[in-house]
Amino acid sequence: MKDQKESNNRENGTENGKSRCLCVLSNGNDRGETMNGVNNQCAANGGAGESEVAIYNERAVQQNDNNMQQNNIVKKPGPLRTVSWNENVEDSELDIPGTPRTPRTSTTPGHEKCTFHHDLELDHRPPTREDLLPEMSRSYKLLLSSLGEDPERQGLLKTPERAAKAMLFFTKGYDQSLKDVINDAVFDEDHDEMVVVKDIEMFSMCEHHLVPFYGKVSIGYLPSKKILGLSKLARIVEIFSRRLQVQERLTKQIAIAVTKAVQPVGVAVVVEGVHMCMVMRGVQKINSKTVTSTMLGVFRNDPKTREEFLNLVNSK
Repeated sequence: MKDQKESNNRENGTENGKSRCLCVLSNGNDRGETMNGVNNQCAANGGAGESEVAIYNERAVQQNDNNMQQNNIVKKPGPLRTVSWNENVEDSELDIPGTPRTPRTSTTPGHEKCTFHHDLELDHRPPTREDLLPEMSRSYKLLLSSLGEDPERQGLLKTPERAAKAMLFFTKGYDQSLKDVINDAVFDEDHDEMVVVKDIEMFSMCEHHLVPFYGKVSIGYLPSKKILGLSKLARIVEIFSRRLQVQERLTKQIAIAVTKAVQPVGVAVVVEGVHMCMVMRGVQKINSKTVTSTMLGVFRNDPKTREEFLNLVNSK
């Protein structure tokens, strides 16, 4: 009976008629073992630690409640950032945010199947737009069916996939930025005479009808202690022409890109294009050409400088 009474007192938190601190584990030994982080020193004080234990327990419960609330909070994802070219795009925003990236061909082991870009000078990026191929292929297959064709016949069996890959190539400029192509090819040079690269071939896609327009681009700039690698001017043309475009915007984007690259005294760009939307359909004028120009800095303000550039561009 005595052993049973002592056991009951220990479970009820009393010992020899006195309150016993609950922080001491009731496991048969009092060698400094603790409960809720309070050691058995409280027991030596005749239960004086009971109030401290109660306060500690209350704080622990509150902390647990706070942790549970934090764990139950679901963070909402941020809004997707999309930009449409129907919106007004600032002159300084040459790159379209949020546009998909297209892989480039590379000889790096493991990346031999990246087949869209063939620009080995640029850094390789892992394939991301290849995931678009199945959905785009299904869309082209539906288009063929809507035209009354049989997409399962031999001649059209692989056409949807080919068309999807071709469209990704036509729009590969979405995967490039000015920083990509410049690649530190800006050089300090005390040269203040005009630099002109003319008749750069250009191929683009009309954003209104998704048919090609093509032609040539001529770029001139007056350096201000910095010059740009000549091939980079052609690459700048590629960045912005390999997108869904209108010629007017394309011309301006090229000029602004050169300005950002080397901060020259002035930039001039002239684009001459043939638009298949005017040749194959609509008015069907096969000999028409569209000429657009953008003049910035001294080329806009100084008629003689502008005339010199135009003479150089038009000379054979």
